[in-house]
Amino acid sequence: MEFTKSQQLDSLDIDILSIMLKDSRTPFLEIARQCHVSGGTIHVRMKKMEEIGIIKGSKLIIDTAKLGYDICCFIGINLEKASYLTDVAEKLEQISEIIELYYTTGQYSIFLKVICQNISHLQKLLAEKLQTIEGVQSTSTVICLLQKLDRNIKL
Repeated sequence: MEFTKSQQLDSLDIDILSIMLKDSRTPFLEIARQCHVSGGTIHVRMKKMEEIGIIKGSKLIIDTAKLGYDICCFIGINLEKASYLTDVAEKLEQISEIIELYYTTGQYSIFLKVICQNISHLQKLLAEKLQTIEGVQSTSTVICLLQKLDRNIKL
């Protein structure tokens, strides 16, 4: 793993990140015990990694199916022109069912990860929200049957 010199990560930083990637709720004192340093050192190192942008935040991961969102799908969007990207992306960001949005190369201009309650919800999302956005030329949807892997990078 390479970082720029200005980021100045050392082996302790990598060890801290490795522990946090396994369980982000690990208390700083437990990380300190595992790394054989003080809790204050862990606090300072975590703050430094936040300031330089290595750590961008933390989030709660929920099981969306248990909340009634049974459909996970990926939607590729082709734009009429590349100049529509900013406007289309801004409109897409307002749609709560879209949980990831990427500007991509290849077959699609934009690639989305979407969750919906059921097929009717997905159909309504496509027909009434996505395909009505000015600049969207076409969409292609792939429904996920099973997620076999969900992880962070391993350090």
